[in-house]
Amino acid sequence: MFHRQLTRRARLYTEMVTAEAVLHGDRARLLGFAMQEHPIALQLGGSDPTRLAAAAKIGEDFCYDEINLNVGCPSDRVQNGRFGACLMAEPTLVGACVSAMRKAVDVPVTVKCRIGIDDQDSETDFQNFIDIVANAGCDVFIVHARKAWLDGLSPKENRDVPPLDYQRVYRLKAARPELTIVINGGIASLDEAQAHLAHVDGVMLGRAAYQTPYILAQVDHLFFGDTGNPNTRAEAVSAILPYVEEHVAKGGRLHNVARHMLGLYHGRPRARAFRRHLSQHGTGADAGAEVLREALAIAEGASVVGVSRASVASRLS
Repeated sequence: MFHRQLTRRARLYTEMVTAEAVLHGDRARLLGFAMQEHPIALQLGGSDPTRLAAAAKIGEDFCYDEINLNVGCPSDRVQNGRFGACLMAEPTLVGACVSAMRKAVDVPVTVKCRIGIDDQDSETDFQNFIDIVANAGCDVFIVHARKAWLDGLSPKENRDVPPLDYQRVYRLKAARPELTIVINGGIASLDEAQAHLAHVDGVMLGRAAYQTPYILAQVDHLFFGDTGNPNTRAEAVSAILPYVEEHVAKGGRLHNVARHMLGLYHGRPRARAFRRHLSQHGTGADAGAEVLREALAIAEGASVVGVSRASVASRLS
């Protein structure tokens, strides 16, 4: 919901949710979202075609615009559950999962993957995986342009240590022009994103969008031709305040929302003070929207580092 205050057009993706969690867990908590968040995709993990199809149908019933099967996550927990990047070694199974999901839903079913895993990382291996899954009916691939080492690297290391190979993703698009290819991995700016779009159909931002979210404020103008002025940082915070108030009133915590906003003022003079105020005062069970208002006042220069909450509140009143 916070990121949607910065871009109306970019497609947002959930964190990966396992099919088993969707089938047996608290669906309202796992899948619920505000209608203002569209367009939004549900990212699923799993390896059982029948269960993935059932989970995809539930996602469609929750009004997601896309169901994405993640076969790129390299964590140990994911491997032990036989889903994520380890499935790139089983392209036929991934194809069966995609086929079952497509039969269950009318919204697009897409796949997020790596360029390879372990020693199965040649261009031929990658092309074979794409060919099998595409033949099963997937025509949109989001490709993290790194291989994954399932044995020997931690999930964090797998985001940085294997070298990026954007050229391999470009060659995939050139070889399969009928497919929609979206590139992901290590893209830190919109200038970089624009350069990639000369070779592929789309760009996915992960850490850049999360750690420096205001990067999204120019997306609608640069990539979709929107002429309206984007929200300023202060306007983005103000716009989400009613959502925060409603969330807290229903028993949620401010931290559930505010922790995703810590990077909003990244690179600005009072960014650290903004983060500190939210971190110190926004995690308690009784913290409400007033803490976010106070942090905003500090970030916008209405207060100074180290000021007491009481004095900030008096300035805002």
